Amino acid sequence: MASRFSSDVALTQGAENARLAAEGSDDDPVLLRVEDLRKEYRSGSQPLVLFDGLNLTVRQGEMIAIVGESGAGKSTLLHLLAALDRPSAGDVYCASTWLGKLTAGQAATFRNREIGYVWQLHYLLPEFTALENVAMPLLAREEPKPSAFAKAKELLCEVGLEARVDHLAGELSGGEQQRVSLARALVTQPRLLLADEPTGNLDNRTAEAVFGLLERLHATHRLTSILVTHNMEIAKRCGRTLRLHEGRLHEVWLRASGSEEGSPEASTASSETPGHPIVRTAIPGADRTGTA
Repeated sequence: MASRFSSDVALTQGAENARLAAEGSDDDPVLLRVEDLRKEYRSGSQPLVLFDGLNLTVRQGEMIAIVGESGAGKSTLLHLLAALDRPSAGDVYCASTWLGKLTAGQAATFRNREIGYVWQLHYLLPEFTALENVAMPLLAREEPKPSAFAKAKELLCEVGLEARVDHLAGELSGGEQQRVSLARALVTQPRLLLADEPTGNLDNRTAEAVFGLLERLHATHRLTSILVTHNMEIAKRCGRTLRLHEGRLHEVWLRASGSEEGSPEASTASSETPGHPIVRTAIPGADRTGTA
């Protein structure tokens, strides 16, 4: 099925039209596909290349953690997946839509319909109540207020904030604010949830509570979720963990302690995807397979 926005996107190549039509079925297990992605910034006389030839395939229903050192490009990658930024080269296909061909307005509409985004800083509007903050994405698409507020209240109840609906954002604790942020991300019923360090500013106990809630929402809302995190305890609870290292994604396995088995230096590249694909971390004595 073609994307609800495909009519707005002018694809210039017939091959791409055929390809997206084939990939756009509801039965297609792939929700997100990244092909030969490159992102560079000008830094003095030399470009700063965060990644080049990066590939990624995400299936519907997956929960993936992306880990890596600060400055590796994790947040930038999420921005590209959400059409908040444009790659220097390469393509991103999400929910049957070729993000590279969206105008700024089309990208905003696409995010409002398909993407839920949770930031490390909640970015709630302090002069508005929790209910009004959660309803904002629906009001932005001109949904009637009664309907928008009803859906917002339902989500706030789902995240355990039924008693805080009418409180201003500034009157909420850090954990409560992040739960409001989660409700706001899900009120539009997106298919893809992107979370950038969603527990990074919280203490351990609150972080555990927020991530536990995120796990539950991932299941009940049938989401596909990608989380950037430095918390390896959180990463090991995701279905897959990918380390972004020197511009490449490495699939790693985590022990019960949260430490990694293997290292990026011991990785072997997958032969299934061209360019610089996801690679599997080689684990001595193990016979683990699987596609990334």
